[in-house]
Amino acid sequence: MPKLLPRLLRRPWTAAAAALALVISAFVAMPASGADPASGCRVDYTVNEWTGGYSAQVRLTHTGSALSGWRLTWTYDGDRQVTSAWNATVTQTGHVVTAVNADWNGEVADGGSVDFGLQGTWQSAGHAPTDFALNGVSCGGDGTSPPTTPPPTTPPPSAECGDAAVCEDFEDQTGPAPAGNWRFTAPDCQGTGTAAVDTEVAHSGTRSLRLDGRAGYCNHAFVAAAADLSSVGPVLHLRMWVRHTTALPAAHVTFVSMPDSSQGGKALRIGGQNGALQWNRESDDATLPAQSPVGVGLSRPLPTDSWQCVRFAIDTTAPGLDTWLNDEQVPGLHADGVPTQDVDQQWLSRTTPPRPVELRLGWESYGTGDDTLWFDDVVAGSSPVGC
Repeated sequence: MPKLLPRLLRRPWTAAAAALALVISAFVAMPASGADPASGCRVDYTVNEWTGGYSAQVRLTHTGSALSGWRLTWTYDGDRQVTSAWNATVTQTGHVVTAVNADWNGEVADGGSVDFGLQGTWQSAGHAPTDFALNGVSCGGDGTSPPTTPPPTTPPPSAECGDAAVCEDFEDQTGPAPAGNWRFTAPDCQGTGTAAVDTEVAHSGTRSLRLDGRAGYCNHAFVAAAADLSSVGPVLHLRMWVRHTTALPAAHVTFVSMPDSSQGGKALRIGGQNGALQWNRESDDATLPAQSPVGVGLSRPLPTDSWQCVRFAIDTTAPGLDTWLNDEQVPGLHADGVPTQDVDQQWLSRTTPPRPVELRLGWESYGTGDDTLWFDDVVAGSSPVGC
């Protein structure tokens, strides 16, 4: 499998937001899981900070018996929140961060190293971490692992999204049709697609939003949030739970559509094509990834008949875009401003950053493709919310 592409967001270095570079290293000859007693680990953690954000490059060096998989943990003492990563799957529960190898870099020989990176946000950053542990054994010399907390259950959006512009679990919907902060819309032309409040299928609680989408160009059916997204940012984060019944078709379909002021109101869309998730820009029909075997192979299908967590981050100041499916970064749905053959060259042909102003959930088909979809626990705002 190819390596994940470099980091999502590239921010300019300015005098007003001076960078702080700090390297923290730890080494101890302690046995790691599955290693001999002479094994140990060293972590070089290099962080660059700017106002409200940071990136970190991490190098893990292992001594001892070869590893066939690795799991590195550490703890933040401030309010840092990881928003994206490359070359590893990085998750955060409270202050505890866990990085797990990608499919292609789990093998680490005696004396070998592996590098990965991450990016996030902060308001009160705290100190750089020092309590790194490899496969449960400390790299810091005291033989203890960092504190852990149990995996969180899915809380209601009101408890997890703070001042987000959209925070919806649909539990306040009282009738069969979407109302209140949500309204039905058919942006271009209306056919037989319908929207309803479902009281039998839900990700949490007892209600969700149901869309019965129909094939054919003039069957647009969406439910639009009343919230104005034009001032959300500089990075717009969206997290939703989606369930659907029919595999994404070969033809182009859309289930999230966001009118984009940088496109004169035409939509920034996420949906599918060639059986895999894709982004589409209405103004020039550019796709991410490119619809080549390589590009499609770097995307992922949207599994059917189960709830799936889809979240993405859109930089409104630079060509930065990233997408996660169930907290796994999707390599083909990543753009960082550096063209990659067969992946994002077409997408980066337009250099003006997107500026979504509205969120629409529904179904839009440009050929074949009926589908029934449910949406629940939707959060859109300036801060990331995980799955």
